[in-house]
Amino acid sequence: MVIKEKTHRLDRELYRGVVSVSFTLCIQDKKRLFIEPNSVQTFINILTELIQKTPSKVPVYCFMPDHLHLLIQGTSSESDVWKTVVSFKQKTGFWLASNKPEIKWQKDFYDHVVRNHEKFAVLVRYILDNPVRKGLARSWEDYPYKGAVGYELNDVLNGIL
Repeated sequence: MVIKEKTHRLDRELYRGVVSVSFTLCIQDKKRLFIEPNSVQTFINILTELIQKTPSKVPVYCFMPDHLHLLIQGTSSESDVWKTVVSFKQKTGFWLASNKPEIKWQKDFYDHVVRNHEKFAVLVRYILDNPVRKGLARSWEDYPYKGAVGYELNDVLNGIL
């Protein structure tokens, strides 16, 4: 029996240009990778390097033990946030293969395009409140594995984008 891989559900054009897309990237078999500060910092460094080379920014990210919430914003007509997230998964996947071969990304990712500014602020708070809902922190401010790339997180929270 041949297993046919499912194609990604959104049209690639939706990822291009000045657009904001929320992604959830999961670790295969729900293995808990993002509980070690060094691993999280390595992934933040890879994300920062990649974002600095692309016309995009990350208003918010939050590393949960077995997955990552990531909001990527294209900043020009040349932006392709799908390519950005795929490059991130490739670079970090290579790091995993070399350093933690028992851990892999789950295939593909969950995503949705943020279509209006009001929902943007709600989404940022939803992402930041994930550790609180999961009982990992009393408040999002206490959780160590969150931040932004290309913005100051406080500016994002205050609507200064």
